[in-house]
Amino acid sequence: MVERVLIVEDEAHLAQGLLFNLQSEGYEASVVGDGEAALALLQMDGNEKQKFDAVLLDAMLPGISGFAVVEALRAKMNYVPVLMLTARNRPEDVVLGFQSGADDYLAKPFELSILLVRLHGLLRRKAWSSGGNESASVGDSFEFSGRQIDFNALELIVNGKQVHLTLMEAGLLRYLIQNQMRTVSRKELLENVWRMRDDTDTRAIDYFMVRLRRYIEDEPSAPKFLNTVRGVGYRFSPTGR
Repeated sequence: MVERVLIVEDEAHLAQGLLFNLQSEGYEASVVGDGEAALALLQMDGNEKQKFDAVLLDAMLPGISGFAVVEALRAKMNYVPVLMLTARNRPEDVVLGFQSGADDYLAKPFELSILLVRLHGLLRRKAWSSGGNESASVGDSFEFSGRQIDFNALELIVNGKQVHLTLMEAGLLRYLIQNQMRTVSRKELLENVWRMRDDTDTRAIDYFMVRLRRYIEDEPSAPKFLNTVRGVGYRFSPTGR
C-alpha cells in the first residue's frame, strides 16, 4: 500500500521540492500552505475518508501556527506521526514542538536525505506500534504498579486518570517494557524505535522521556519506573525499584 504524506508548508518552492522528491520516492503526497487547510484535510470533524500516514509540518505558518496545528491534531487523533520542520531551532522552540505533540523535529535548512530517513523512521515506527512487529513480546496491553497501558487504543491510565499517548510515546514505552530491567542504550533506542542511525542529530529521546515520566511517575524529577543510567541509557523497572 502506498503511504500518504501531507506537506504543510507556506514556502511554495520548498513545498513543491518536497512534493516532487516524496513522489519520486514512491509516496503519495499532498501540499497545503496553511494550518486551517491542513486541519480540514486531516478531517478534524471525525470523517476518516481522507487519511494520511504522516505529516511534514512547518512551524511558522500564516494564521494558525504549526505548534497550534499539531496541538489541535493531538486533541483528536494520536496515530498520525508528525515531523515538524522549522527555521526556529532554539532549545525552547524544540521543547515547544515536542510538548505540542510532534514526534520529531528537523531544523531548516536540512538535507533531503536526512528528512527521508526521519520520515521513513516515523512510518516504520507507526507500523511497529500498530502490532506489525512479529517478534514483539509485549501484548496489546500491559499493567504495572497500578498503571495500565492499552497499546491498541494508545491509552495510559494512572491512578484513574486517562492519558492519550502518541504513536512515538507508545513505541518508546513498549520497547522499554519489552526490555524491562535491562539498560537500553540511546543508540539502541534510536535504531529500534526511531529507526535512525545513532549519529543522527536529534534529542527526541530526551524530550519523550520527560513526557513519559510526567505521565507515569508520581514524582517525575525522581523517577522510579523510567530510570536514567548515566552515560549508558535508560531502564524500565515495573516494580519502581
